[in-house]
Amino acid sequence: MQLALTDLTLSHFRSHWTARLSLDGRPVAIYGPNGAGKTNILEAVSLFSPGRGLRRASTDEMARQPDALGWKVTGVLRSLHQTHEIATWYQPGATRQVTIDGKAATQTALGRIARMVWLVPSMDRLWLEGADGRRRFLDRMTLSFEPNHAEHALTYEKAMRERNRLLKDQRRDAHWYAALEAQMARSGAAVIENRARAVARLMSAQAGAKTAFPVADLSLDSPDDAPWAETEADLAEAFAASRPRDLQAGRTLAGPHRIDMTGVYAAKGVPAKACSTGEQKALLISLILANARALAEDFGAPPIVLLDEVAAHLDAGRRAALYDEICALTAQAWMTGTGPELFETLGDRADRLSVREEGGSSVIERAG
Repeated sequence: MQLALTDLTLSHFRSHWTARLSLDGRPVAIYGPNGAGKTNILEAVSLFSPGRGLRRASTDEMARQPDALGWKVTGVLRSLHQTHEIATWYQPGATRQVTIDGKAATQTALGRIARMVWLVPSMDRLWLEGADGRRRFLDRMTLSFEPNHAEHALTYEKAMRERNRLLKDQRRDAHWYAALEAQMARSGAAVIENRARAVARLMSAQAGAKTAFPVADLSLDSPDDAPWAETEADLAEAFAASRPRDLQAGRTLAGPHRIDMTGVYAAKGVPAKACSTGEQKALLISLILANARALAEDFGAPPIVLLDEVAAHLDAGRRAALYDEICALTAQAWMTGTGPELFETLGDRADRLSVREEGGSSVIERAG
């Protein structure tokens, strides 16, 4: 069984005035010069999963300029034994809309019929940047396993913003804090539990696979000024105990929003942040492939995989190994690169699309 998009239509989306693609479920190799609109195709596909897409852009930013008329992305999704027609669109002054089989749906509902993972160039500095980026990376993978994870995270963040407002205003009413902290503890415990399960699944999927990519040992840590707490009761106690310190800081200093994910190149025992650029890229790919393998077991089909400029920092041998693993998974991977030579070893195992800019709009052509 396979999860794949067999039709994709873009209207006034980014650099694409209009585009229609028909596909057969094989991996999709997209090539063309920088700025031609390749990544925009992957971003459109990413909107068939919960969230703001692989660029985390606002709905206004996705609209073709200077038209600013809004945008629409539609697709036919083959998911296990069913086929779904999905549409998502945005009009200025309104919120983004989603329909599944002609009926209004939530973004969470997208996560129940489709699973998606991606790797984009901005993630290449994952091990070097701040903890915020690693939390987003982990939460995206966690969301692929548990579609309700986003709701728990949003509930926690909303309650924390309210608590931070009280702290900033130096309010000292214990009842207000207790109500918000109870909500934060409940949703925060779910967030931490989901993250821990995701890490365990990734570690298991890496350990059980024969792959050309290195294993990354992952762990969840908390900074020294934010004592570790994971159960609802422990979190509630930690929030209450931290009020005097938080009042001084004007913000919440402990909780799942301070957790960090660290990685180690297992075979060498070297922290990921100390590895070479190529090794760091290989560790990221290893995690994405592990995510895909684990989802194939849990969901019943491998996820759709989006790999933007995937060839960067990979030699020819590792590129070939990556393509072999994707094909062995039977995953529909959407991959971009600057030239057709980067996908040569895929042979006839992939659909090939050429993208160029013409007259201020992106043009997509099927390549041989």
